[in-house]
Amino acid sequence: MSTQATRARLLEDPYLEPYRAIIERRALSASKRAKDLAQNPGTLAEFACAHEYYGLHKTADGWIFREWAPHATAIWLVGDFSGWIKDDRFLLYRIGNTGQWEIRLPLKTISHGQHYRLEMAWEGGCGERIPAYARRVVQNPETHLFAAQVWDPPVPYVWQFPSFVVPQRTPLIYEAHIGMAQEKEGVGTYDEFRKVILPRIVKAGYNTIQLMAIMEHPYYGSFGYHVSSFFAASSRFGTPEELKALIDAAHGLGLSVIMDIVHSHSVKNERDGLSLFDGTPHQYFHSGLRGWHEAWDSRCFDYNKIDVIHFLLSNCRYWLDEYHFDGYRFDGITSMLYLHHGLGVDFMDYSQYFDATVDEHAWNYCNLANRVIHEIRPDAITIAEDVSGMPGLAAPIEDLGAGFNYRMSMGVPECWFRLVRDVRDEEWNVGYLWHELTNSRADEQTVNYVESHDQALVGGKTFFFQLVDSDIYTAMARSHQNVRTERGIAIHKLARLATLGTAGQAYLNFMGNEFGHPEWIDFPREGNNHSYHYARRLWSLRDNPDLLYWCLAEFDESMLRLINKTGALEQTRARRLFTSDADKIIAFERGELIFIFNFHSTHSVTDYSILVPPGKPYTVALDTDEEHFGGQNRISQDQVFNLISEMRGNEMVATIKIYLPCRTAMVLKRVEG
Repeated sequence: MSTQATRARLLEDPYLEPYRAIIERRALSASKRAKDLAQNPGTLAEFACAHEYYGLHKTADGWIFREWAPHATAIWLVGDFSGWIKDDRFLLYRIGNTGQWEIRLPLKTISHGQHYRLEMAWEGGCGERIPAYARRVVQNPETHLFAAQVWDPPVPYVWQFPSFVVPQRTPLIYEAHIGMAQEKEGVGTYDEFRKVILPRIVKAGYNTIQLMAIMEHPYYGSFGYHVSSFFAASSRFGTPEELKALIDAAHGLGLSVIMDIVHSHSVKNERDGLSLFDGTPHQYFHSGLRGWHEAWDSRCFDYNKIDVIHFLLSNCRYWLDEYHFDGYRFDGITSMLYLHHGLGVDFMDYSQYFDATVDEHAWNYCNLANRVIHEIRPDAITIAEDVSGMPGLAAPIEDLGAGFNYRMSMGVPECWFRLVRDVRDEEWNVGYLWHELTNSRADEQTVNYVESHDQALVGGKTFFFQLVDSDIYTAMARSHQNVRTERGIAIHKLARLATLGTAGQAYLNFMGNEFGHPEWIDFPREGNNHSYHYARRLWSLRDNPDLLYWCLAEFDESMLRLINKTGALEQTRARRLFTSDADKIIAFERGELIFIFNFHSTHSVTDYSILVPPGKPYTVALDTDEEHFGGQNRISQDQVFNLISEMRGNEMVATIKIYLPCRTAMVLKRVEG
């Protein structure tokens, strides 16, 4: 990027001017690393092909297996085919001084479905290991030990929609977990998700699915964030072909599919993870204390090592190529970027983004990952989960950014939960709310959300549970009048509509939360008697028109239908028209729509003047108070809001007069014709 363009970018945020040299140095460092890595193969995407070299591969005349283990002294391939003993016929050979090991075997030696692992020796020790590049890993139901599995089905999966391209649209993201997507007490499957959940997502109006826990992980309750086998799709939910069929079917329905990718840390397990893989603690990770994440009880990658970068960038490519995912939500970016992992730190000063606590190798890796992903799939979606607000993280690479398409607006759910948990309704500050809903850098796109899976984990509460508490069990019938439930229903709708209407080009919801799914998420563990009761979704609540859950789902569906129909979020930002902290009113424009909110707990407004853009009159496009949505039908649906010309100061402006009951919102659109 030219110095002139760089200066223009920095001048958009004068607070970055003192750090221009650091920003330019980081960008130059990432560009140099990308150039160096791409030099021999030709492109960075070609460099990111370690998975095609390492691991088990079938060739025309046999099998070949390779592993990177520089400190190993001997490696055996052990499995069904060797009687699970160290047979020297399956002893790998070291390739020079590269740290690589290899064995070639006749075709008849290994067959589809067989299980295998490595027996590895190193100076002073030995141990069983799962190959780092294993593409299929399964758990023995009796011993609970994991093993790699030969996966060479006689009939490879044939893609029905091999050329799906992510449409240019606002991602409306449905965050989902395959295992807990079903109502039964147990683990859901890829096939069940494809058959039962995909139609629900389409009907609900979402256009993008974000799948959690796809990468293989030993502990189900980790939600998939303690990854052991980075190239293996979790076998808990089914076969690779069944995952491919799910993604293929989603593409056929017009849905983009992204996945949670975890490159911020790795499970500490030694036998079935990467920790102490070749007998050393620093093969993939930092040595010493820096290689351990105490809060997460996991290992921290060394993003300065070429072989580690090779592994992780290849992982970025693998899921795009093999499973046709359309992008990623990168988990734990804050933990990657800072030596303190963001723990106990309030990011209050720009200097914190440029001091010695920043791991610039991790920043470089984020930049490289986005280069690889978008070189392979220019249409791919990449989202950074970062709570720090690191400038440039979601700015384009050509603008000296790391290149993520979006960043998670993690302050928005914090704002909503703080308001409903800690602040009396009468004391809500709508100016503060507006600021948090729209607080994003001009050069970045953000994903707004009221809550994700994070807020609902055991020990916490869903947003709706926070609002209605124990009445969630006894007062959810539409025929039952309850003050706390009525408040909860109203605020639940207001929060989602305001968060969607102000979204910085993307919006997210965790499955079931659109209808106020009760209680929390808790996976089977010793502390809950290994119960699946809280690790499922109660779709029957959504489907019962006698319950208020049904009303919330119907509202969410209508809200998204309006956004999809009008394209109001496309290439636009919310523009504030009016706020009043005294009356708890917020009005803003988004595309062709006008959003007006009354957050007051008791005070309705009549003949209230709202400034609007000049033009044609307005009609009601959406009303949170409809009986259909669990409201009280206090707003007339067929009214027309004629524009009134007023002098304000020295300017003639257009206004409308509205009636808006307490705890309600309207979305207005222009009169057609």
